[in-house]
This record gives sequence, C-alpha cells and structure tokens, in this order.
Amino acid sequence: MRFGLFGKDNAGKGKADKAVASEAATRIKAETRDLLGLPEQAAIAVNEILCADPACPGTETVILVMNPGEKTRAYKAQTPMAELTREALIVTLELAADR
Repeated sequence: MRFGLFGKDNAGKGKADKAVASEAATRIKAETRDLLGLPEQAAIAVNEILCADPACPGTETVILVMNPGEKTRAYKAQTPMAELTREALIVTLELAADR
C-alpha cells in the first residue's frame, strides 16, 4: 500500500482543510463587512499565506477590501484564518486604520 503525498492517509484531509478554510474565509468576510460597515457591492478577498522570510510570523491572513471608488485596502493578521477571532479581527482593522 502506498502512503504519503498521494496515499490514502491524505485522501480526505485536503477536502477537510479546504472546507475549514472556506468556512473561515466566509466568516471573516462577513465580520469584516459588518465591522467596517461596507456596502454589498464592496468585494472582500481573504487569503492565508505562508511567509518564507525568517522575519515573518509564519502563517498570515490577508484581507483585501475593494470598495468601488476607493483605493484597495489591505489588512494583515498574523494568524491563520481558522484561528482569527472576531476580537483579533477588530484589533487588525483598528491598527490598520491608525496608520
């Protein structure tokens, strides 16, 4: 039996990980829209990135807010999407507003 990258032991894991990420992204988008008071026509993109730079904290959540007629705003939370709480999101959005 073959295991590893293409083996049975990973068969369901990818789908489960994608489902968790999708749920987290949907939640973060809704909370961002609510906290910033964004209209429905504003587009929100949520992505998780792994920074290879040793100075980076590792996995970050990047939120892009694209509101018609405004410059795109980017917010970074130094935590994975699934671990980003509403409270941490509030802090992330407030810190970016202070810049």
